[in-house]
Amino acid sequence: MKSILMMALFFSSQLLSAQKIKKAGIHLVADENNGKSYVFGQQAAVNTVLDAARNYTLKDVDAMMENYSPSFGTQVVEGNRKWLNAMEQISMAPYRLIPVKIKDTDQTLVLTWSIEDRKWKNGSHQNLDLMEIFTVNQNNKITGFSQWARTEHTSQFGLSSGGKFYGKKTTEVTGRSLVFSNRGEIEVLEKFFKDYNNMDGAACSQAFADQASMNGHDGMQSTLSKKDWYEMFDSYQSVEWEPYSIAPLKIEDTDPISGATVLSREKRIYKDGSIWEKELVEIFYFDLEGKIFNVVQYARDLNP
Repeated sequence: MKSILMMALFFSSQLLSAQKIKKAGIHLVADENNGKSYVFGQQAAVNTVLDAARNYTLKDVDAMMENYSPSFGTQVVEGNRKWLNAMEQISMAPYRLIPVKIKDTDQTLVLTWSIEDRKWKNGSHQNLDLMEIFTVNQNNKITGFSQWARTEHTSQFGLSSGGKFYGKKTTEVTGRSLVFSNRGEIEVLEKFFKDYNNMDGAACSQAFADQASMNGHDGMQSTLSKKDWYEMFDSYQSVEWEPYSIAPLKIEDTDPISGATVLSREKRIYKDGSIWEKELVEIFYFDLEGKIFNVVQYARDLNP
């Protein structure tokens, strides 16, 4: 009996201690609230977010604005109207909402987890798992929000990886997915297009490694040095190179070496009067220093 009594007293003390916890966490942003803890907010703030989610799903922008503060609503009303008008159907389904606020402040942060299903009028379809923070003022009006997204595997676009790499030979990376690369390839190529159209060989050379392999559409292979660029345009009267698209990719879970696939159209007029014009598919390979070290080219002749 004594042991049972002691156990009951122990659990009672634990429950009382838990009930005494009125604040927790810490705010570490370097502002006037630095170091303060968080407390629970009010259900009214949660209700505001739930109502905004319902109106969002109904694509009722005017009703949504009733959930927003006047200043914030003015900023976002037209953007929301354009966004929702582009949708055939959209649904925001919150499954977890937690209101918190910094102790002794008026604004409540409603931490919201939801599933969002987007079906555009153009036929695109996207599924997202969202984490959002809605800032709600003392009048229970939304004054701002931040959003983080995880794309569901069922989504038709927006995944962080996709496709599959096969390679000419089976290696340890065969079968891996591809991911977009973002090491400045776009900027390097856009400058290269500009310099090429200006027939500035010295500027063009800056995009390349000291020695670059060139694999032409005709099967010819050569090595291009930086010095070769200084004579590249000697026989040209003019050149016009227009890119259609650039897609920089790399193999998932490998070093940063990437390949940017460029679709384009190029027209060269030579000093002897001859004209070279083709649509091109080219892959520009970037080394670890971000320089082009290999180019593979495919071409399609154009009708005169």
